[in-house]
Amino acid sequence: MANKVIQALYNDDDVLMLAVKKVKAAKYHIEEVYCPFPVHGLDKAMGLAPTRLAITAFMYGLVGLAVSITMMNYIMIEDWPQDIGGKPSFSYLENMPAFVPIMFELTVFFAAHLMVITFYMRSRLWPFKKAENPDVRTTDDLFLMEIEIHDNEADLYALLAETGPVEIKVSQK
Repeated sequence: MANKVIQALYNDDDVLMLAVKKVKAAKYHIEEVYCPFPVHGLDKAMGLAPTRLAITAFMYGLVGLAVSITMMNYIMIEDWPQDIGGKPSFSYLENMPAFVPIMFELTVFFAAHLMVITFYMRSRLWPFKKAENPDVRTTDDLFLMEIEIHDNEADLYALLAETGPVEIKVSQK
């Protein structure tokens, strides 16, 4: 059996934030909020847990740094040492100042590319995936708050009507 949800549409992000705070204060669980652009502070107002993507980005950067150090040591010191500008080719530490730009670039490269892949996997955004937004207008100019109904439709409708929505509708999820 499909669950019934109530959807309130707003045309202003400030009105949406006040509505989210009012709904959370009334102890209702907000399933999802669909926005045409990121709204600052919405995750905190909804009570979502902080993300760990920054830690992941740092670890991906460390992987990039390790790959760059290993790659440069193997290529420039062990495999095919060359005398470039009179620099000694028998020690990685003596040549490290010349390798700093490469280490920086590979650190940023690995962190950026692996974070994009992680974001798409975590968000389940696969190629050719059909959009999941319940109302097409949320990609243009409206904000939608979706709350699951548990035998409290009248109370929830009255609460949402007080928050100043443009439209309120009940649908099957």
